[in-house]
Amino acid sequence: MTTLNTPQSIINKQPRSFLAGVLLDMCGRWGARVGLAWIGLVAFFAVFGPLVASSHPILWKTEDGLSSPMLEHLMPADVILLAMTFVAAVLLVCKWIHFGKRVLWFFAIGIVVSILSLVFIKPPQAIVYSQYREALTTEKADWAVMTIVPYSPTDRFREMEETRFLSPTSKHWMGTTGDGEDLCSRMIHACRIALAVGFLSTGIAIFIGVFIGGLMGYFSGWVDLLGMRLVEVFSSIPTIFLLITFVAFYGRNLYLMMIILGLTGWVGYAVFTRAEFLKLREQDFVQAAIACGLPLRSVLFKHMLPNGVTPVLVSASFGVAGAILTESTLSFLGLGLVDEPSWGQMLNQARGQGGVFTWWMAIYPGMAIFLTVFAYNLVGEALRDAIDPQLKKAAQL
Repeated sequence: MTTLNTPQSIINKQPRSFLAGVLLDMCGRWGARVGLAWIGLVAFFAVFGPLVASSHPILWKTEDGLSSPMLEHLMPADVILLAMTFVAAVLLVCKWIHFGKRVLWFFAIGIVVSILSLVFIKPPQAIVYSQYREALTTEKADWAVMTIVPYSPTDRFREMEETRFLSPTSKHWMGTTGDGEDLCSRMIHACRIALAVGFLSTGIAIFIGVFIGGLMGYFSGWVDLLGMRLVEVFSSIPTIFLLITFVAFYGRNLYLMMIILGLTGWVGYAVFTRAEFLKLREQDFVQAAIACGLPLRSVLFKHMLPNGVTPVLVSASFGVAGAILTESTLSFLGLGLVDEPSWGQMLNQARGQGGVFTWWMAIYPGMAIFLTVFAYNLVGEALRDAIDPQLKKAAQL
């Protein structure tokens, strides 16, 4: 009798899920790699922007001793993003903890960190950037360690009028705006607005779309009929005009903008989820789950959703790009945020005073918008190719 010696690594190897296989296949495509590299760069600047571009010294020595003005002026949002990035990195390393528990830990820690940051972090309200330059010039400060880009996005160099509309130089790598602000610093800090609008509005849309689409696909009948009428109503809403109306009545609010984009952008996700659930509800594993008496939420969101969420991810990548483009359009029209830097807002300022065109104010924000939208489209195309078996077979021929 022959005994087969099977390696222990093969015995202990966990079967790969369909979603994991699709994501691995997507990451193997050059288009997805290029897109993810650019998105990763934008995400890096969105998180670490205040540590990369700031007029506040990282560390300096004055007659009062050593201090860190940069840390003293960090906003609660800055601390929350930095802390949660560190927490996410730690949880990713802890692979022995179940994925669901890691997600719960992440959200629980995020809530605690957000509350503590909002309660205890109180940065100075009055900010005078010129004090640092004056202290270093008059030798009131012995030395100072500055950031890579030593300018804040709202540092207007009021004591130096000649800094307005400067073309790119060794001091200002991307030039300056009409108010004397450093364009490179504003480009870096605008990454946070772009990603916040894209991810949060798309997250709201996915949550609503998957929930409504799942109910339509599972129950069918009158639930599906009512849901499709709701889909038709929301499909007819012009998002841009709705945003302009809300801005006119309620002012410029980033959170309001994200909520409106999420509440009007869920239609596509609902249709995709409905189609997948209509197909999955006849599968044997779903019928077995129903026969075992599992609750409805378990059947819908634990057994059916993981097997039908992949097409939603493809649509989500295009949805993030569309949300960023919509925010840039509003900012270009002068209806975006005023105090916060935005790529669309900078593109609008390229016309300059008196209609004078400044090329650096158009090229850098325009390229950032184009590359970000293009990157998300590359990721979406790679996801679609990884899901479609016919496209996968054609790529192998």
